[in-house]
Amino acid sequence: MSHFFAYLAKMKFIQRWGLMRNTSPENIQEHSLQVAMIAHGLAIIKNRRFDGQVNPERVATLALFHDASEVITGDLATPIKNFNPKIKTAYSEIEIVAKQKLFDMLPDELKPDYEPVFFKQKDDEAHWPLIKAADKVCAYLKCLEELKVGNEEFAKAARAIEADINKLGLPEVTYFMETYVPSFALTLDELN
Repeated sequence: MSHFFAYLAKMKFIQRWGLMRNTSPENIQEHSLQVAMIAHGLAIIKNRRFDGQVNPERVATLALFHDASEVITGDLATPIKNFNPKIKTAYSEIEIVAKQKLFDMLPDELKPDYEPVFFKQKDDEAHWPLIKAADKVCAYLKCLEELKVGNEEFAKAARAIEADINKLGLPEVTYFMETYVPSFALTLDELN
């Protein structure tokens, strides 16, 4: 018996943005899906518009599992993770242990297929920047969602995250921000 998928199913119980008042809660399962969809889109944009050579399906798969270790660690807020280098290093080590624990739950015959999902591979060096960018874009979209309903607690975070996104220097991200993000400020009636 393997507990692997039962653990992954618990992603829906791990709430994000724990240090901020949220009008709409967000869990890591829904966040991971959004990151996967946007990372997949960034990969396609990179390939089609900016002569990239990345695998969109691989990017999407990595993004789906990018926060899976949080079913063991919980979600540690970014300001705490980045508070000082010792905390950041310690949390990175904890994440590795959590990933290993999840990986060890798999039957041996499946491990070769999941090892490249849980542990970074050289072949994925071009993929991870897209996943990290998509993760930032999703955080920014969460801020916009909260601001749209008057939750000013997300105003500073929105400015900081937007500045981080602009520093990435990835043309596919700039294209996404200019082409797709403005629609997130619209109501459903305005989208139709």
